[in-house]
Formats: sequence, C-alpha cells, structure tokens
Amino acid sequence: MTWTDLQTDLAQENYVASDDLSVALHLALSLGRPLLLEGAAGVGKTEVARALAANRDAELIRLQCYEGLDAAQAIYEWNYQRQLLTIRAAAEDGETGKSVEARIFSREFLLERPLLAAITRPTPPVLLIDEIDRADEEFEAYLLEILSDFQVSIPELGTITATSRPIVILTCNGTRDLSDALRRRCLYTYVDYPERGVELAILKARCPAIEDRLADQVIGFVQTLRKEDLEKTPGIAETLDFAAALMGLGIADLTSDPRVLQSTLTTLLKTQSDQANITTEVAQRIAGKAA
Repeated sequence: MTWTDLQTDLAQENYVASDDLSVALHLALSLGRPLLLEGAAGVGKTEVARALAANRDAELIRLQCYEGLDAAQAIYEWNYQRQLLTIRAAAEDGETGKSVEARIFSREFLLERPLLAAITRPTPPVLLIDEIDRADEEFEAYLLEILSDFQVSIPELGTITATSRPIVILTCNGTRDLSDALRRRCLYTYVDYPERGVELAILKARCPAIEDRLADQVIGFVQTLRKEDLEKTPGIAETLDFAAALMGLGIADLTSDPRVLQSTLTTLLKTQSDQANITTEVAQRIAGKAA
C-alpha cells in the first residue's frame, strides 16, 4: 500500500488527509512506530485515529490524558475487592500462604486499562493516546517501555509482551513541551489548520447536501475569522457546525441577513470575549470578503 492508497482509504471514511499527514501515517504503519501528531485543538488529530480504525475494521482503544493520570488508570490495576473476597474465602477453607498469594496475583485478578489492553488484543487495535501534553511529565515515563518495546512490566507477574503490536497515535495540543525520550520513540508531524481546498473538501464530504456557493462562503468566512485576534480559534468541527446551522436556518447566502449570521456565530466563537469582539459589523465585513 502506498501513501496515496492510504489517503484514499481515509477519504472513504470522510477524512480528508493532507499529503504530509498521509505520508507520515504511512511511514508509521510501515515501520511499526508510534506517530505523534501535534497541532492546535480542532484540526482533526483525534479523528485520524477514528478514521484509521474504521477503515481497518480495528478496535479503537482511547486513553484520554489529564493532569494526575497514573499507571493504575492508564496501564493496569489489581481488582482489590475481588482479591479481598478470595482471601477471606480461602481463610475460611483453611487455605493460606503462597498458594493464595499466587492465585490473587494472577491474570484473573488483573484489570486491564487502555495501555495494557492495547498490547493483549489478538489482532492489532488502534491505540489513541489523546492530548498527552495534559498528563504530568512523570506519566511519560510509564509510556516509554510500551512505545519502545511494546511490553508492560508487572512486579507480581513479570513482563507481558505484546500479542500483536497496536497502531499507536499520540496527539498533542502544545500546552507543554514533551520529553526528548518520548519524541525519539515516535515519528512526528505537525497538523495545521487545513488549506482552503482541503477544508472545502472536508465540508463537502461531511455535509454533501450543502450548495457550492454556501460552502465556498463558509470556508472563506471561517478562514478569514481565524486571522482575527481570538482566544479560541475555531477548528474543523466548528466549521461543520456553522455550515449545519446555516443550512438548518435555510440560509443560502452569508450576506443576506446580518442578524441571522451573527446568531450563528455561537457555533464558531466559544468565549464571551470573542463573541463581544466579533460584532455584527465585523461579521458582515468578513462575510463580504468571503462572498
């Protein structure tokens, strides 16, 4: 399979991938390496994993990162309640010692979290480690063994090696710097806001009923709006919501009704200050450029 074949496969899942992203993903699949996708929120990084899993009919295992995430939530933990019940039952039967300990620290009592689950599936899943930069720096150390050797070391059981290697995609919004050790284990590409032609193709793929004139205006409006001084720049999801809102209101031309246009900006502007700064007059000016 070539990178253009992969690009076509993703398009069948309504994901329009740029050439750079398609090549990076193709190399990651060919080399069996994790792929780190960095870029602003809303540019479609997470959606890559979903589209790839759907196209390959593979399970998507997602680990949503956050501050305070640790190994118990991400890799594994023991079923303490079940272990306690087993110990009590064994004591009532007169069973003690190492036999009980060996039983309660077996795979039967192990709760698999996303990272361990991803390497124990019989067929390769797609493992999405989403927003890795939101996790603490210490958490990255837990990932290194999995990303380099695809194995997990459990003191009570030993090392569990991957049954099949998952396809690993990490996303990062750039809220903090990632460690060099983590970056070295991954291939890397930066996912930017799409160019006009690419975003237009995305809009038509996701909203096939939209008229060509309105689609051109929507993309022109959103791409011009992104150049304004905003706290939260609208991403692709917001573009699709904006188009759906206009279609739902029966709007075929952005310049036809300034009041309706202003009301639909709730789909694009997600803070009070942004909504205050993009006044009706500013929205009309942007719509005039997009028309």
